[in-house]
Amino acid sequence: MKQLTARDMAQIAIVAAIYIVLTITPPLNAMAYYGYQFRVSEMMNFLAFYNKKYLIGVTLGCMIANLFSFGWIDVFVGGGSTFVFLGLGLILFGRFKNKFLFNGLIRLDHFLFAIFFSISMFTIALELYYLQGQPFFYNWLTMGLGEFASLIFGAIVINQLSKRIDFTK
Repeated sequence: MKQLTARDMAQIAIVAAIYIVLTITPPLNAMAYYGYQFRVSEMMNFLAFYNKKYLIGVTLGCMIANLFSFGWIDVFVGGGSTFVFLGLGLILFGRFKNKFLFNGLIRLDHFLFAIFFSISMFTIALELYYLQGQPFFYNWLTMGLGEFASLIFGAIVINQLSKRIDFTK
C-alpha cells in the first residue's frame, strides 16, 4: 500500500465514523449485536473493494462500535475477524470486480464476499459461546443469515452509490 496522505487519513476516519454511527445509533442498533448481527454499517465493507485503504476505516469503525457490546474482547475478536476476513475477501474475490449479477444490481465480487463473510461469523459465534455459553450453531446460523442480509443490502446500495461517487479515490 502506498503511503497514506492527510486526505487518505481523513477519508479513513470518515468511513470509521460512519460505520460507528450506523452501528450504535438507535433504531439501527436493535439487531447489530448478539445473535443477529444485522448491521446496516456492514455496507462499508464494500468500500475496501474500491480502495484498500478503506479496510483500515472499516476495521477501526468495527472495533470502536464493538466496544459497546462485549468490550475489549469483542474489539479484538470482532475487529480482528473483520480485518482478516475482509482482507482475505479482497484477495480471493477482487478478480471478479468487473462482473455483475441480476442485471447489474450487484457485483459478483460483492456477492461472493457476502457469502464468505457470512460464513466467517463462526468467530463471533465462538466468542458468544465462550463468553456467555450461548449455543454455537444456532448463533452461527442466525448471525450468518443476518450478516448475509445486511451485506446483500449493502452491496446493492454501494453499487448504486458507486455510479455517482468515485470510491476509488
